[in-house]
Amino acid sequence: MSVSEAFLGISIPYLSTAASSDLPDSPTVKWDERLLSSLILNHIQEKNIDLVITFDEGGVSGHSNHISLYHAVRSLHSSGKLPEGCAVLVLESVSIFRKYISVLDLPLSWLCGQDVLFISSGRQYRQAKEAMLHHQSQLLWFRHIYLFFSRYMIINSLHFLQDKKAEKNS
Repeated sequence: MSVSEAFLGISIPYLSTAASSDLPDSPTVKWDERLLSSLILNHIQEKNIDLVITFDEGGVSGHSNHISLYHAVRSLHSSGKLPEGCAVLVLESVSIFRKYISVLDLPLSWLCGQDVLFISSGRQYRQAKEAMLHHQSQLLWFRHIYLFFSRYMIINSLHFLQDKKAEKNS
């Protein structure tokens, strides 16, 4: 468990780490969908997970690892491999302008359709910021800008993943 996970109070039973050279932490590397789907499904089944939260097809910032996670979960969902009653929420990617206007994005987020709109309290924002400061491997220069200006530190809009057929009909 990393210091940031401990700081956030994430319980050890819900964590699993997939340390593999096949899954490098890189914004430019696309992960193998089958391998990722298998790892995710095993975790869901072992931990009796009933809600998965992942990125959307934009990966928030076009991060290839994030996009790979979306495709792996979408594949599990579309093929009916997720356990009955297991729902999937995807985090909405927004334009770079909206991404960096912080709390000023709230009216637009409120007006745009979403299934879940999560707004962090001041305490939750400070806790997330502190956790990121403990996660040194991810704390590159641009992440300091992210900590202060990104809407994702305060506002997160999510949609339930739908079947492709249902999306076309709605």
